[in-house]
Amino acid sequence: MTSRNATKQEDTHFRVLRLLQENPSLTQRELADAVGISLGNINYCLKALMDKGQIKIRNFRNSEHKLAYAYLLTPSGLARKAELTARFLSRKLNEYENLKKEIEILKREANSANSEDAQAQNLKMG
Repeated sequence: MTSRNATKQEDTHFRVLRLLQENPSLTQRELADAVGISLGNINYCLKALMDKGQIKIRNFRNSEHKLAYAYLLTPSGLARKAELTARFLSRKLNEYENLKKEIEILKREANSANSEDAQAQNLKMG
């Protein structure tokens, strides 16, 4: 797996663990929509997290007499989420710093272009 794919998978696992910790009764469809991936991919992700022992699935009957599921983080899942949170935050802070630098460069370029336009206008008038 490439580094980019591994990072993408790690981000997906982080987002899923985070969402499930906040709301264990989310459906797979709701999770897929919230994370922005397909239902098939969310199913694959949940299976991987379950196989790693990071979540467990509890089924129960809801008020409409249908079988529903709750996805619960295990102690291992909570530890993994904490680890992923630190790495995710580090990546996002790095992206933020890079964006700030790029914005400053673009501002300088825009100001320079505006100054050049103003000088050209003054030459035409003068």
